[in-house]
Formats: sequence, C-alpha cells, structure tokens
Amino acid sequence: MIPTLAWTPEGVRFIDQTKLPLEESYVLATSYDQVADVIVTMVVRGAPAIGVSAAYGVALGALKTQAQTAGAFAPEFDRICARLAGTRPTAVNLFWAIDRMKNLFAEQLAAGATISAIQENILAEAHAMYEEDIAACKTMGAFGGALLPDEGGVLTHCNAGALATCGYGTALGVIRSAVEQGKHIHVYADETRPFLQGARLTAWELMADGIPTTVLCDNMAASLMRAGKIKAVVVGADRIAANGDFANKIGTYNVAILAKEHGIPFYCAAPWSTIDMATPTGDAIPIEERAAVEVTHHGGKQLTPHGVGICNPAFDVTPASYTTAIITERGVLRAPYAESLREMELAAQAG
Repeated sequence: MIPTLAWTPEGVRFIDQTKLPLEESYVLATSYDQVADVIVTMVVRGAPAIGVSAAYGVALGALKTQAQTAGAFAPEFDRICARLAGTRPTAVNLFWAIDRMKNLFAEQLAAGATISAIQENILAEAHAMYEEDIAACKTMGAFGGALLPDEGGVLTHCNAGALATCGYGTALGVIRSAVEQGKHIHVYADETRPFLQGARLTAWELMADGIPTTVLCDNMAASLMRAGKIKAVVVGADRIAANGDFANKIGTYNVAILAKEHGIPFYCAAPWSTIDMATPTGDAIPIEERAAVEVTHHGGKQLTPHGVGICNPAFDVTPASYTTAIITERGVLRAPYAESLREMELAAQAG
C-alpha cells in the first residue's frame, strides 16, 4: 500500500507528491504549521488525505503545547484549528476532520479532562480517522467494483487513489476492487492539467499495482469514447452537495458531459465524510483559485507570454443530472440524490 502519510514519533511523514513519479521522497512535518504548509503546497492532496492530515496536525499542536491545563490550551487549540482550516477551501473532509476534533475537545473540556488525557485522546482520534478512511475505501471499492464492466476501458480524471487517501483510494479503489474481482480493466487516465495528477500520480500508482494504464491528454477523451474504448468513467470528489452536485478536479465536468453524450455510465466515488448536507447545491461550493504559476510554468520553465491573464480554478462542479451513481462506503446512491442522500443520512443517524 502506498504510504501517503504516516504518524511517527517525530511527526507526520508524507510522501512528497510534487516529486512523483520520478522521485520518491518524503517530508516530515513536526508541527501543525508544517502540516498546514504541506497541505497548501500539495505535498499531500486529495480530500480524504487532507482531512486526516489536518487531524494529525491538530494532534501535533496538542502534543507540543506548553499549556498546563485544558482551559489554558483552549485559545491555542482554536488557533491551531483555524490555521489548518484556512489551507484549502473546497475539500469538505478538511472541515469534517477539524469539526470532529473540536467536538472531542469540547467533550473533554466539559468532562474536566487533564491536558495529558486530552493529548492522548486527540491523537487516538486522528489514528481512528486514518484507519476508518482505509476501511471506507475498501468497502466502497467493493460496492463500486461490482458496477464496472467485466472487461474494457475505464476512464478516470485526476488522482483519486491511494495517494489521495490513507490507502487504497476512492475511484481507484473501485478500479482495484474490480481487478481483484477478476475483471479485465484497462485504465485511461486523463493527464489532468495543470498539475498533472493523472499523468504523474494515477499512472504511477496503477503501474505499481500492475494494472494496465494509458495516459491521455485531457482533450482526447471524446475521441476515445466515440471509438468505443471507454466503457465507464469513475472519479472522486472533494465535496458532494445535498442534491448530488459535486466538486472535483477541474475538467471533471467536461468528462461528465462527454460521458452522457456517448451513453457511458459516469460514477462518483467518495467517503461519506465528503458529503456536505449543509450545502444545498453545487452553486454553494467554494471553489479554490490557485496560483497563476501553475499554469504559466511547468518544470520551472515559463510557457506563456509575460503579463497574460490566467484563470486557474482548482475544481469545477458536476451537476447531479450527469452522475449515474454515487458510490460510498454506506452503499450506492441513485437519483434523485436529494432523496437518496437524505434517506441514507437518516438511516445512519438512526443507527
């Protein structure tokens, strides 16, 4: 399993995804500030991995506090959470993880827990999120793998694999599960400009697993669909609204339109922590605008004229009407998503 991130006695160890696929190196974050920087600079990326990384960032902050009591730690705890929450706005898993830590801290504070007990429990909660993420990916993989064709090409966009999670992956977890079920899948990976997560990361991890993979320029998908080489599309998500609209890496909306035009099933795979029932539609999802240099330069070389305008949204929103099914660890949801998401949420709350 690809070691996206791992807790060590010194801090959180991340594989540096900005250096892949040609260099496998690691970054050690020993403070919550360093974890925040790792998230912003995309050393770690992918909504589930971002969420767990933030949880470990909170744990690092708690373990390094000089406060002697829980009450004295409270203002510092709020600063830690605010710093981590300010890293990337679109991935709702980030806020889900931080809210989970806030709820735990409030419970501990109300119970009169000692600072050492709070430190221990916060770290235990981060470890639990890590294990839960891997389990969720494997469960949704089994659900989704059953939906993929017995053989043929499957297109994916960006990287929703082990590198985007704590292990196994969401969209790529679905593909891995299908292969484990004996299906003969050939993956077509969009390169995913401008950060090239597909060309660099998806191709790297699928090749490591021995799964046949072909990288496409982002503008090639339509021609392959027309030629009948794509039998299904599966992507991840950074936030799913209550009506089933979802944000994923820029270019996903294009792929969804093409899939619908060609009659190809289009699946979104994500853990329940990616679903944001407080956001009614995709129009309310905040879209991160990243630095112009990601477009103007590649490999340290400038590609565009000096002074040209740059548009670099990191995500786009795919309307629910384009999605054949949403795959989660709780099961597979079908349209109308406003109803199926609400029913599944109520069922989970009821136990």
